Amino acid sequence: MKQRAFFAIAALGVALFTALSACYTVSEGQRALVVRLGAPIAVIDTPGFRLKLPFIDTIIVYDARLLLLEPPTEEVILGDQKRIVAQTSTRFRIVDPLRFYRSLRTLEQASSQLALVVSSALRREFGQIDLHALLSSDREWVIRNIQHDVAEKFHPYGVDVVEVLLHRADLPVETSQAIYDRMKSERQREAKELRAQGFEWAQRIQAQADRERTIILSEAQRDARIAHGEGDAQANLVLGKAVNRDPQFYKFYRALQSYRRALAASSPTIILSPDMEFLKLFKAGPQAKDMTGGAERSRTEASKGN
Repeated sequence: MKQRAFFAIAALGVALFTALSACYTVSEGQRALVVRLGAPIAVIDTPGFRLKLPFIDTIIVYDARLLLLEPPTEEVILGDQKRIVAQTSTRFRIVDPLRFYRSLRTLEQASSQLALVVSSALRREFGQIDLHALLSSDREWVIRNIQHDVAEKFHPYGVDVVEVLLHRADLPVETSQAIYDRMKSERQREAKELRAQGFEWAQRIQAQADRERTIILSEAQRDARIAHGEGDAQANLVLGKAVNRDPQFYKFYRALQSYRRALAASSPTIILSPDMEFLKLFKAGPQAKDMTGGAERSRTEASKGN
């Protein structure tokens, strides 16, 4: 009795496992390939629940959405023998699972082959241009040629290459350092030339300023000497008129000026001999007769002038 129950349970388990093996589901965004005994027989491109022969049919599911391939960076030689480090990104889609299975089998194999083809096309196209063209608008048609070449080669494999982009393009470290050193030396040379030119201009401006300063000073000194001479002449003329008008008063006035200068510059105590000629006018004052005569002459001259 127990053996019968065991066999019944085992048969039920086998039947359940067989029923589950005969069922599979295709999700949205997927495509399934039915392979029977190693030979593909059908492509399922609509989502839903499906049945297959258990233990005979194998279901291979491929992603029908856009797939991204980003291979590692690689060094590429340009047409002018300059080296750059480039990295591409490729978007592709599996459009024919049957041809894809017959030619590439797995997605890993397809990614590997696609990376090789993209690298080959990249090296071939970049080997025909120089660095200046790569940095200009010509880069667009170069990338377009690479995409067209890769798409043509993978179309027979059931793969649609939608887009190939140049993700980055940098100079190698040693090349960048060499370019930086060359640019640095060039800028230093230009800086030295500009400093030398500026020093020359400064010397020229300084010499011009010194010449103008010398001319201005000489003209100013000449004008000052002329003005000083004219002033001295005018002063002498005025002095001569004053002396001729009243010589005694002028003598007394000059003596007072001498006393003021001598006594103002001396200490609080000054010792002089009483009979000194210097103190004659200081003690006696001007002669009244001379002063009166001078006053009368002044009045006479004034009346003549009127």
